[in-house]
Amino acid sequence: MGFKITFLGTGGGRHTTMYQARSTGGMLMEHPGGTIHVDPGPSALVQMRKIHYDPARTSSVIVSHAHPDHYSDAECVLEGMTCGGWKKRGCLYGSPTVIDGEGGLGPCVSRYHQSIVSGTRVFRPGDVLDIDGLRTEVCRAEHSDPTNVGFRFHTDAGVVSYVSDTSFSPEIAVQYRGSRVLILPVTTPWDLRIHYHLCTEDAAKFMSVVKPELTVMIHFGIVMIKRGPETEAALAEERTGLRAVAARDLMTLDLGNEVVFGDAMTYNDDWVPPSSI
Repeated sequence: MGFKITFLGTGGGRHTTMYQARSTGGMLMEHPGGTIHVDPGPSALVQMRKIHYDPARTSSVIVSHAHPDHYSDAECVLEGMTCGGWKKRGCLYGSPTVIDGEGGLGPCVSRYHQSIVSGTRVFRPGDVLDIDGLRTEVCRAEHSDPTNVGFRFHTDAGVVSYVSDTSFSPEIAVQYRGSRVLILPVTTPWDLRIHYHLCTEDAAKFMSVVKPELTVMIHFGIVMIKRGPETEAALAEERTGLRAVAARDLMTLDLGNEVVFGDAMTYNDDWVPPSSI
């Protein structure tokens, strides 16, 4: 096994989340040490069912910050990971607001759900984690949840970075230099900037600092969806000369010597995974 990402959802922000204009289920990252579920927001459970993914296969859950589009399915995902709480396994990683609550935000995961996993870890910028054998660096962000962070995952096929929600600054972007793949939340189109999030113009600036082999744009707000994420990704690519792709719900990315895109197989049936029986 190399490193595979399944994008359970590519939406973000209040209105996309409320109306599920795009799913907001986060990402599954499969690597030789296990499967990490990153930011399981609303629709994570539904999307996993569509592709017949058994949540008991999950080995760790990461929640970057205390906004519902990033955490609201987390407790049910933890129950799935622990086979309904019967098997104490897997780890939960979260920011201070997610795990303990801070500044009026969170906690987002109950003490009970924290107790059913093998371990819970609060992370902060500068931390270096070993997540199922995957070296993971925690990076600073600038967001309305001040404890929010981004991540650099050191895979056998290169560094894969997930920036999470943030404003642009050269200081934020430079943390991700050396990334082969940059997963970038781009909430609004080129000419519409909002606080604490990236627009396409910011994404182009970010890409120009990092210079990744590939940028994958996610976390699309309503206006971005109406404008067309593919058009905005093409614009960022044109302005930077660097490859950019707008992710689709249930798109897959396999990282090896080459980057291979696909779509997860979906089903519409009465499937029940064996671990939940």
